[in-house]
Amino acid sequence: MGMDRASDNVAPPAVIKIGGALVTSDLSTFWLNVGELRLRQPVVIVHGGGPEATRVAKMLGHEPEIVQGRRVTTQRDLEVIEWVARGELNTRLVGQAMAAGLRAVGLSGVDGAMIVVRKRPPWTIEGRNVDFGFVGDVESVNTELLDVLLRADFTPIVAPLGADGSGQAYNVNADTVAREIAAAIGASRLLLVTETGNVRNAADGSGDALTKCDPRLYEEGISEGWIAGGMRVKLQVAFEALEAGIEDVCIVGPEDIADRSRATRVVL
Repeated sequence: MGMDRASDNVAPPAVIKIGGALVTSDLSTFWLNVGELRLRQPVVIVHGGGPEATRVAKMLGHEPEIVQGRRVTTQRDLEVIEWVARGELNTRLVGQAMAAGLRAVGLSGVDGAMIVVRKRPPWTIEGRNVDFGFVGDVESVNTELLDVLLRADFTPIVAPLGADGSGQAYNVNADTVAREIAAAIGASRLLLVTETGNVRNAADGSGDALTKCDPRLYEEGISEGWIAGGMRVKLQVAFEALEAGIEDVCIVGPEDIADRSRATRVVL
């Protein structure tokens, strides 16, 4: 169960997902925008950590495997993600948020059994059977901990891990975690924050920025190659979020969170 908005007379929350490529950059503009949005509604932040996890894995002599924007997670990959996402990056983001005046709390989906998962079964991708290892598919979201924090005026910052019934941790796609949390807490808005700030209709990112992206454009972008990898996953998640009843779903840049005039709004 999500928060009872009517009885609390509180605006429905927004969920902001910040990509792993951004979390190690200068986020001063991001936090200014989050603070401005936070004046209007409660906020939950979900962050990735893929690029930093890849960097650390390579330092340890391990080469991660990415298939269509999704990470194959071996035991070593899982350890690195726990160190990097739940450890280094989550701690850093919480510190930055507090310095920007937000009452921030760092969590992962394992805390409070927030994200309950099962191991992803093998997928057939381009004729190949892919076992993603310690990657979890979300079975349920328990919002109790988030509800308590939001009621107390905290801003939860969530690392993309979940656990199964035995307590085994799994890597979970951060966009998926953001969508599942948004649906479970009755969010009115899901903002997927990327470096580009919007969807562009050229593979090298030099094309025109789209003000809207619907399923027809999505299919066109896949066939022409300018929607691929991580952006393909983000847009899949965005459409699923709309189908789950989230009214406003956008691909945005860090500087456009509060205003969104330059964002790509995803529509059905």
